[in-house]
Amino acid sequence: MEKKRTRARLIFVLLSCSLSLLTAKAGQRHRTIIVTGHAGELSVVEMEGRSYVEIQALAQLVNASLSFNGNQMVLTLPGPSVHTGATAPVELSKDFIRAAIEEMSIIREWRSTLTNAVQRGYPITEDWIGSFRDEARKSLRLVQVAATTESDRSAFQLLTNVFNTMNKLSNRFLEATRTRTYISPDALNNDPLDQSILTCAHSLAAMAAQGQFMDDGSCH
Repeated sequence: MEKKRTRARLIFVLLSCSLSLLTAKAGQRHRTIIVTGHAGELSVVEMEGRSYVEIQALAQLVNASLSFNGNQMVLTLPGPSVHTGATAPVELSKDFIRAAIEEMSIIREWRSTLTNAVQRGYPITEDWIGSFRDEARKSLRLVQVAATTESDRSAFQLLTNVFNTMNKLSNRFLEATRTRTYISPDALNNDPLDQSILTCAHSLAAMAAQGQFMDDGSCH
């Protein structure tokens, strides 16, 4: 009699377990999840209002490492990539590009006039230097107004640096004229300030042509 009761209890337990498993499976929903920036997808199991994924598969998908510390699982996500050299290109706004091109045209004419005066021995006066300076400064304000994105503002700083360098170069020759210091016709040959202006101008022209900001050390 006791054996029959024991057998009945065992059958009841087995039936209860089977019913629980069937109920759990019936409440599951299967979906997939995609992690932006990573190829592939993972299966998702939804049960009782919660979503589950297999942790090892998730680690592999996002290139993370999975380790164990006692009864803890440690998921280490990859850090941001470290790049050396130039900044990745970022698009510039069209209005900013137009304003920047105008500014660089004024600076280019300013530099060309100064170079011509030095090479031909013409007197360098405040009248025409001041005229170029004022025009370039007004144009630079328009560039600042047109800078609406972070990349625009970064490029604007480079343009400001070129303006300041050009002004510094002009002031040097103005001072030489004022003090009646001899200015050699080849004074601008390999001049560091002049070379910086020229190199940065080429870099900014390339940015405008491509419509992308790329930081350049020559403009700093």
